[in-house]
Amino acid sequence: MSLYLIPVPLGDTPIDHVLPPYNREVILSLRHFIVENVRSARRFLKKVEPSIDIDALTFYELNEHTPSSAVEGFLQPLMEGHSMGVISEAGCPAVADPGADVVALAQRRGIEVVPLVGPCSMVLALMASGFNGQRFAFHGYLPTDAHARRARLRELESHAYADDQTQLFIETPYRNIRMLSDILSACRPGTRLCVAAGLTCPDAYAVTRTVAEWHHTPPPPIDKVPCIFLLYRG
Repeated sequence: MSLYLIPVPLGDTPIDHVLPPYNREVILSLRHFIVENVRSARRFLKKVEPSIDIDALTFYELNEHTPSSAVEGFLQPLMEGHSMGVISEAGCPAVADPGADVVALAQRRGIEVVPLVGPCSMVLALMASGFNGQRFAFHGYLPTDAHARRARLRELESHAYADDQTQLFIETPYRNIRMLSDILSACRPGTRLCVAAGLTCPDAYAVTRTVAEWHHTPPPPIDKVPCIFLLYRG
C-alpha cells in the first residue's frame, strides 16, 4: 500500500502534455483519494480517463476548512491495505498545499509515500527566470498590509544580495498588479524581477527584467492569473 501524490495540470492544458502515462496507470488502480476540492478532482479524473466510474470512488476533502482532528481518519483505507492518491487543485500536492499534513502523518506511520512526476509552478518559474537554481527560498504569501508588504520585499531583496539566493513568492491573483507595483516601488533599480504566469498553458508568460526596466514596460498579463514572482540580485 502506498500514498501517491498525483500532480494536476496548472491550467486547461492537455493531460498528455504535462503528465506521463504512468500517472494514468496509478490513478486507474486507486479507489480512494484525498483531495483539496472534490468537484475539481472529479473533473481532473474524468479528463485522465473519461470512462472512469466516479461514483465508485471515495473522496476525502482536505483544505483550509478541514478540522485537523479529521485528517487522521482519512488514512483509514491505507490502514486497511488500500493505496490512496492525493490530488491538489493544481500542480504538485503537498507543495504550498494542505496535502502536506496528510503526507506528514503518513510518514510518521511508516506508510510509503510516492510522489509522481508533474508540473510545479515554482520549479518551472525558477527554471525560466535565469536566477540562482542552487540557492532559493519560497515564501508563499507576503503580508496583505501595504506597509508590511513593502518592508518584507526589502527584506527578501537583501537576502537575494547577501545570500546569493533567489526569492520566490506568490499573491492572490486579483492582487497581482498591486504586488508588482509594490515590488517596483520597494526594490532597487538594479534588482532583477521575474514574473511567471500561466506556465505550461497556451498563454504562458515568463519574463525577467531589472526593476528599472519594468518601470518602462507595459504591465504584464497577470491580472487575476496565478503568478509566481522571483527576486534576485542585479
